[in-house]
Amino acid sequence: MFWRSVSALLFAVVLVGCETERNGLDYSAMTQKIGPPAAGRSRIVVLREKGFGGITDPGWDVKLDGGPMADLKTGTYVYLDRPAGQHQISATAAMFPGVSQKDFSTQAGRTYFFLARPSDRSKVLGGMASAGGVAGLLVGAAITSNDSNPGPLDFFPLEEDAARTTIAELRLAP
Repeated sequence: MFWRSVSALLFAVVLVGCETERNGLDYSAMTQKIGPPAAGRSRIVVLREKGFGGITDPGWDVKLDGGPMADLKTGTYVYLDRPAGQHQISATAAMFPGVSQKDFSTQAGRTYFFLARPSDRSKVLGGMASAGGVAGLLVGAAITSNDSNPGPLDFFPLEEDAARTTIAELRLAP
């Protein structure tokens, strides 16, 4: 019985230690491969910094104009080229009471960068749920019900220079 436990523990350690580095294209390689946005279109890039320390990373469900983008995992970015004009980035999370939305407009030929981070409400609800279970979650939902962003994420627009520095370490989400 002891050796089974030891074997299971070693297997778990090996499994958890597997691939922690993302392996998609870096941003400069991606832009060299596909070039700039086509005429009349703009590129929208959403990125998520490195730093998540959990065992699993299911990714964040980010949508552009209601259509899905790839799951945004730690240390990755996603992008879509869209016609210039009005757009909306949104995010939802399972069992999270609210939707994050960011409305913006784009000009043809330009690239727009947005950094996604957990919202203040998401942080409060996570803390309350950890401390008080379901009751804590319910109390946290009531306390944060009037927050300006009712959803799980905040989207911060980045200037191109800052974005290129940040995105240099990230990989394209699969």
